[in-house]
Amino acid sequence: MLDRRELLTGLAGGVLGALALPRAVSARLNDRLSLITAGRTNVLALSTADGLVLVDSGAPDLTAPLTAALRPLAGRTVTVFNTHFHTEHTGGNEALRQAGASIVAHENTRLWMATPTWQPAEDRYRPPRPKDAHPTKTFYTTGAMQAAGERIEFGYLIEAHTSGDIYVFFRDSNVLAVGDIAAPARDPELDYLTGAWIGGRADALGRLVDMADAGTRIVPGFGPVMTRAQLQAERDMMKTIYDRTVDRVREGDSAADMLEAGVLKGLARTLTDPKKFLYDLQKGLWAHHNKLSPNVV
Repeated sequence: MLDRRELLTGLAGGVLGALALPRAVSARLNDRLSLITAGRTNVLALSTADGLVLVDSGAPDLTAPLTAALRPLAGRTVTVFNTHFHTEHTGGNEALRQAGASIVAHENTRLWMATPTWQPAEDRYRPPRPKDAHPTKTFYTTGAMQAAGERIEFGYLIEAHTSGDIYVFFRDSNVLAVGDIAAPARDPELDYLTGAWIGGRADALGRLVDMADAGTRIVPGFGPVMTRAQLQAERDMMKTIYDRTVDRVREGDSAADMLEAGVLKGLARTLTDPKKFLYDLQKGLWAHHNKLSPNVV
Protein backbone atom coordinates (compact mmCIF):
# COMPACT_ATOMS: atom_id res chain seq x y z
CA MET A 1 0.00 0.00 0.00
CA LEU A 2 1.17 3.52 -0.78
CA ASP A 3 1.27 5.79 2.22
CA ARG A 4 -0.33 9.22 2.20
CA ARG A 5 2.79 11.16 1.24
CA GLU A 6 3.71 8.74 -1.53
CA LEU A 7 0.24 8.95 -3.05
CA LEU A 8 -0.17 12.71 -2.82
CA THR A 9 3.32 13.59 -3.96
CA GLY A 10 3.24 11.01 -6.70
CA LEU A 11 -0.06 12.39 -7.94
CA ALA A 12 1.36 15.88 -8.11
CA GLY A 13 4.40 14.67 -10.01
CA GLY A 14 2.32 12.44 -12.27
CA VAL A 15 -0.26 15.10 -13.15
CA LEU A 16 2.23 17.85 -13.78
CA GLY A 17 4.70 15.59 -15.53
CA ALA A 18 1.89 13.72 -17.33
CA LEU A 19 4.31 11.80 -19.54
CA ALA A 20 4.64 9.22 -16.74
CA LEU A 21 0.95 8.38 -16.95
CA PRO A 22 0.08 5.47 -19.21
CA ARG A 23 -2.77 6.34 -21.56
CA ALA A 24 -2.75 9.94 -20.34
CA VAL A 25 -2.24 13.08 -22.41
CA SER A 26 -1.51 16.45 -20.81
CA ALA A 27 -2.12 19.89 -22.28
CA ARG A 28 -1.06 23.10 -20.54
CA LEU A 29 -3.81 25.73 -20.44
CA ASN A 30 -1.47 28.19 -18.73
CA ASP A 31 1.57 28.08 -16.43
CA ARG A 32 -0.36 26.34 -13.65
CA LEU A 33 -3.47 24.75 -15.17
CA SER A 34 -3.15 21.40 -16.95
CA LEU A 35 -5.81 19.38 -18.73
CA ILE A 36 -5.26 15.65 -18.33
CA THR A 37 -7.12 13.43 -20.78
CA ALA A 38 -7.05 9.84 -19.64
CA GLY A 39 -9.40 6.97 -20.27
CA ARG A 40 -12.79 8.43 -21.09
CA THR A 41 -12.79 11.74 -19.21
CA ASN A 42 -10.98 15.02 -18.61
CA VAL A 43 -9.27 15.90 -15.34
CA LEU A 44 -8.38 19.55 -14.80
CA ALA A 45 -5.42 20.19 -12.49
CA LEU A 46 -4.35 23.46 -10.88
CA SER A 47 -0.83 23.48 -9.43
CA THR A 48 -0.02 26.07 -6.77
CA ALA A 49 2.48 26.45 -3.97
CA ASP A 50 -0.33 25.49 -1.60
CA GLY A 51 -1.15 22.23 -3.34
CA LEU A 52 -2.99 20.61 -6.18
CA VAL A 53 -6.65 21.27 -7.03
CA LEU A 54 -8.39 18.77 -9.31
CA VAL A 55 -11.72 18.87 -11.10
CA ASP A 56 -12.94 15.25 -11.25
CA SER A 57 -10.78 12.21 -10.59
CA GLY A 58 -11.07 10.13 -13.74
CA ALA A 59 -12.45 6.73 -14.59
CA PRO A 60 -11.88 3.74 -12.28
CA ASP A 61 -9.59 2.04 -14.78
CA LEU A 62 -7.21 5.00 -14.56
CA THR A 63 -6.51 4.56 -10.85
CA ALA A 64 -4.09 1.62 -11.16
CA PRO A 65 -1.90 3.08 -13.92
CA LEU A 66 -2.03 6.46 -12.18
CA THR A 67 -0.79 5.14 -8.84
CA ALA A 68 1.83 2.96 -10.58
CA ALA A 69 3.31 6.11 -12.14
CA LEU A 70 3.54 8.17 -8.95
CA ARG A 71 6.77 9.92 -8.11
CA PRO A 72 7.69 11.31 -4.67
CA LEU A 73 7.49 15.08 -4.29
CA ALA A 74 7.45 16.56 -0.78
CA GLY A 75 4.27 17.31 1.11
CA ARG A 76 1.41 18.36 -1.17
CA THR A 77 -2.27 18.58 -0.27
CA VAL A 78 -5.12 17.93 -2.67
CA THR A 79 -8.63 19.30 -3.16
CA VAL A 80 -10.88 17.46 -5.61
CA PHE A 81 -14.13 18.78 -7.07
CA ASN A 82 -16.66 16.25 -8.38
CA THR A 83 -18.79 17.79 -11.15
CA HIS A 84 -21.37 14.99 -10.57
CA PHE A 85 -21.53 11.45 -9.22
CA HIS A 86 -21.01 9.28 -12.33
CA THR A 87 -18.23 6.76 -11.79
CA GLU A 88 -16.14 7.69 -14.83
CA HIS A 89 -15.64 11.12 -13.27
CA THR A 90 -15.17 10.01 -9.65
CA GLY A 91 -13.22 6.76 -10.03
CA GLY A 92 -10.15 8.06 -8.21
CA ASN A 93 -12.06 9.45 -5.23
CA GLU A 94 -11.43 6.56 -2.89
CA ALA A 95 -7.66 6.51 -3.35
CA LEU A 96 -7.42 10.29 -3.12
CA ARG A 97 -9.54 10.49 0.03
CA GLN A 98 -7.59 7.69 1.70
CA ALA A 99 -4.51 9.79 1.04
CA GLY A 100 -6.09 12.78 2.79
CA ALA A 101 -7.74 14.66 -0.05
CA SER A 102 -10.73 16.91 0.52
CA ILE A 103 -13.51 16.11 -1.97
CA VAL A 104 -16.03 18.87 -2.74
CA ALA A 105 -19.37 18.24 -4.44
CA HIS A 106 -23.04 19.11 -4.37
CA GLU A 107 -24.98 17.40 -1.58
CA ASN A 108 -27.04 15.48 -4.16
CA THR A 109 -23.84 13.94 -5.52
CA ARG A 110 -23.06 12.58 -2.06
CA LEU A 111 -26.59 11.22 -1.74
CA TRP A 112 -26.44 9.42 -5.09
CA MET A 113 -23.10 7.89 -4.15
CA ALA A 114 -24.56 6.69 -0.87
CA THR A 115 -27.78 5.24 -2.35
CA PRO A 116 -28.45 2.10 -4.42
CA THR A 117 -29.60 3.28 -7.85
CA TRP A 118 -31.52 1.42 -10.51
CA GLN A 119 -29.70 0.78 -13.80
CA PRO A 120 -32.36 0.05 -16.46
CA ALA A 121 -29.86 -0.97 -19.14
CA GLU A 122 -28.37 -3.56 -16.77
CA ASP A 123 -31.66 -4.56 -15.08
CA ARG A 124 -30.11 -4.24 -11.64
CA TYR A 125 -29.38 -1.85 -8.79
CA ARG A 126 -25.95 -0.32 -8.62
CA PRO A 127 -24.71 -0.66 -5.03
CA PRO A 128 -23.62 2.42 -3.07
CA ARG A 129 -20.05 3.59 -3.54
CA PRO A 130 -17.57 2.86 -0.74
CA LYS A 131 -17.64 5.44 2.00
CA ASP A 132 -14.15 6.66 1.13
CA ALA A 133 -15.35 7.61 -2.35
CA HIS A 134 -17.94 10.04 -0.97
CA PRO A 135 -17.38 13.81 -0.87
CA THR A 136 -16.03 15.17 2.40
CA LYS A 137 -17.52 18.65 1.87
CA THR A 138 -20.84 19.39 0.21
CA PHE A 139 -22.83 22.53 -0.60
CA TYR A 140 -26.24 23.44 -2.01
CA THR A 141 -25.99 26.65 -4.04
CA THR A 142 -22.59 28.32 -4.55
CA GLY A 143 -19.18 28.59 -2.95
CA ALA A 144 -15.69 29.97 -3.46
CA MET A 145 -12.11 29.38 -2.36
CA GLN A 146 -8.65 30.83 -2.94
CA ALA A 147 -5.67 28.76 -4.05
CA ALA A 148 -2.48 30.83 -4.07
CA GLY A 149 -4.07 33.82 -5.74
CA GLU A 150 -6.45 31.88 -7.99
CA ARG A 151 -10.09 32.55 -7.12
CA ILE A 152 -12.15 29.41 -7.65
CA GLU A 153 -15.93 29.76 -7.76
CA PHE A 154 -18.30 26.81 -7.90
CA GLY A 155 -22.05 26.45 -8.07
CA TYR A 156 -25.03 24.18 -8.60
CA LEU A 157 -26.65 23.74 -12.01
CA ILE A 158 -30.11 22.28 -11.52
CA GLU A 159 -31.11 19.02 -13.22
CA ALA A 160 -28.95 19.47 -16.32
CA HIS A 161 -27.18 16.12 -16.60
CA THR A 162 -27.91 14.69 -13.14
CA SER A 163 -29.45 16.33 -10.07
CA GLY A 164 -26.02 17.15 -8.64
CA ASP A 165 -24.16 18.95 -11.45
CA ILE A 166 -21.76 21.77 -10.63
CA TYR A 167 -19.44 24.13 -12.48
CA VAL A 168 -15.97 25.10 -11.26
CA PHE A 169 -14.71 28.48 -12.50
CA PHE A 170 -11.01 29.36 -12.22
CA ARG A 171 -11.66 33.09 -12.42
CA ASP A 172 -8.12 34.44 -12.69
CA SER A 173 -7.24 31.91 -15.39
CA ASN A 174 -10.67 32.34 -17.06
CA VAL A 175 -11.14 28.57 -17.31
CA LEU A 176 -14.60 27.13 -16.67
CA ALA A 177 -15.03 23.40 -15.96
CA VAL A 178 -18.58 22.21 -16.66
CA GLY A 179 -18.51 18.41 -16.42
CA ASP A 180 -20.98 16.59 -18.65
CA ILE A 181 -23.38 19.53 -18.93
CA ALA A 182 -21.60 20.24 -22.21
CA ALA A 183 -20.99 17.34 -24.60
CA PRO A 184 -18.99 18.45 -27.65
CA ALA A 185 -17.75 14.97 -28.58
CA ARG A 186 -20.59 12.60 -27.69
CA ASP A 187 -24.37 12.57 -27.35
CA PRO A 188 -25.77 14.74 -24.55
CA GLU A 189 -26.93 12.52 -21.68
CA LEU A 190 -30.05 13.20 -19.63
CA ASP A 191 -29.91 11.03 -16.51
CA TYR A 192 -33.67 11.23 -16.00
CA LEU A 193 -33.65 8.77 -13.10
CA THR A 194 -31.83 11.40 -11.05
CA GLY A 195 -34.01 14.29 -12.24
CA ALA A 196 -32.21 15.60 -15.34
CA TRP A 197 -34.34 16.91 -18.19
CA ILE A 198 -33.97 18.90 -21.42
CA GLY A 199 -35.32 22.12 -19.87
CA GLY A 200 -32.78 21.93 -17.04
CA ARG A 201 -29.97 21.29 -19.49
CA ALA A 202 -30.89 24.23 -21.72
CA ASP A 203 -31.19 26.53 -18.69
CA ALA A 204 -27.84 25.39 -17.27
CA LEU A 205 -26.07 25.91 -20.59
CA GLY A 206 -27.58 29.38 -20.81
CA ARG A 207 -26.30 30.21 -17.35
CA LEU A 208 -22.79 29.02 -18.26
CA VAL A 209 -22.81 31.08 -21.45
CA ASP A 210 -23.68 34.14 -19.36
CA MET A 211 -20.72 33.48 -17.05
CA ALA A 212 -18.22 33.22 -19.89
CA ASP A 213 -16.70 35.78 -22.20
CA ALA A 214 -14.98 35.50 -25.58
CA GLY A 215 -11.69 34.50 -23.91
CA THR A 216 -13.07 31.85 -21.54
CA ARG A 217 -11.89 28.30 -22.12
CA ILE A 218 -14.65 25.84 -21.27
CA VAL A 219 -13.58 22.35 -20.20
CA PRO A 220 -16.24 19.65 -20.65
CA GLY A 221 -16.17 16.30 -18.89
CA PHE A 222 -15.16 14.64 -22.15
CA GLY A 223 -13.83 16.03 -25.39
CA PRO A 224 -11.94 19.12 -26.50
CA VAL A 225 -11.84 22.49 -24.78
CA MET A 226 -14.69 24.70 -26.00
CA THR A 227 -15.11 28.41 -26.70
CA ARG A 228 -18.05 30.49 -25.53
CA ALA A 229 -19.40 30.46 -29.08
CA GLN A 230 -19.33 26.67 -29.15
CA LEU A 231 -21.06 26.52 -25.78
CA GLN A 232 -23.70 28.94 -27.07
CA ALA A 233 -24.25 26.70 -30.10
CA GLU A 234 -24.84 23.71 -27.83
CA ARG A 235 -27.26 25.72 -25.69
CA ASP A 236 -29.14 26.82 -28.81
CA MET A 237 -29.40 23.22 -29.99
CA MET A 238 -30.82 22.08 -26.63
CA LYS A 239 -33.35 24.94 -26.68
CA THR A 240 -34.40 24.03 -30.21
CA ILE A 241 -34.90 20.40 -29.22
CA TYR A 242 -36.90 21.49 -26.18
CA ASP A 243 -39.15 23.69 -28.29
CA ARG A 244 -39.74 20.88 -30.79
CA THR A 245 -40.51 18.19 -28.23
CA VAL A 246 -42.25 19.72 -25.23
CA ASP A 247 -45.69 19.88 -26.84
CA ARG A 248 -45.31 16.47 -28.47
CA VAL A 249 -44.50 14.82 -25.15
CA ARG A 250 -47.36 16.66 -23.48
CA GLU A 251 -49.72 15.35 -26.17
CA GLY A 252 -48.54 11.76 -25.79
CA ASP A 253 -45.89 11.21 -28.47
CA SER A 254 -43.39 8.44 -27.82
CA ALA A 255 -39.68 8.70 -28.54
CA ALA A 256 -40.28 6.76 -31.77
CA ASP A 257 -43.06 9.17 -32.77
CA MET A 258 -40.79 12.17 -32.25
CA LEU A 259 -37.92 10.57 -34.15
CA GLU A 260 -40.22 9.79 -37.06
CA ALA A 261 -41.54 13.36 -36.98
CA GLY A 262 -37.99 14.63 -37.47
CA VAL A 263 -37.49 16.62 -34.27
CA LEU A 264 -33.72 16.09 -34.53
CA LYS A 265 -33.39 17.03 -38.19
CA GLY A 266 -31.59 20.16 -39.32
CA LEU A 267 -29.52 20.52 -36.12
CA ALA A 268 -25.87 21.51 -36.00
CA ARG A 269 -24.98 17.97 -34.95
CA THR A 270 -26.16 14.45 -35.72
CA LEU A 271 -26.54 12.24 -32.66
CA THR A 272 -25.02 8.77 -32.57
CA ASP A 273 -28.00 7.19 -30.78
CA PRO A 274 -31.02 9.45 -31.35
CA LYS A 275 -33.46 6.81 -30.07
CA LYS A 276 -31.82 6.66 -26.66
CA PHE A 277 -31.55 10.43 -26.43
CA LEU A 278 -35.24 10.92 -27.21
CA TYR A 279 -36.26 8.11 -24.85
CA ASP A 280 -34.38 9.78 -22.01
CA LEU A 281 -35.74 13.18 -23.05
CA GLN A 282 -39.33 11.92 -22.96
CA LYS A 283 -38.86 10.33 -19.53
CA GLY A 284 -37.32 13.53 -18.20
CA LEU A 285 -40.09 15.73 -19.56
CA TRP A 286 -42.79 13.55 -18.00
CA ALA A 287 -40.92 13.62 -14.70
CA HIS A 288 -41.29 17.42 -14.89
CA HIS A 289 -44.92 17.37 -16.00
CA ASN A 290 -45.74 20.13 -13.50
CA LYS A 291 -43.68 22.49 -15.68
CA LEU A 292 -45.58 21.65 -18.86
CA SER A 293 -48.63 23.37 -20.27
CA PRO A 294 -51.78 22.03 -18.53
CA ASN A 295 -53.71 20.81 -21.60
CA VAL A 296 -52.44 17.23 -21.46
CA VAL A 297 -54.45 14.91 -23.72
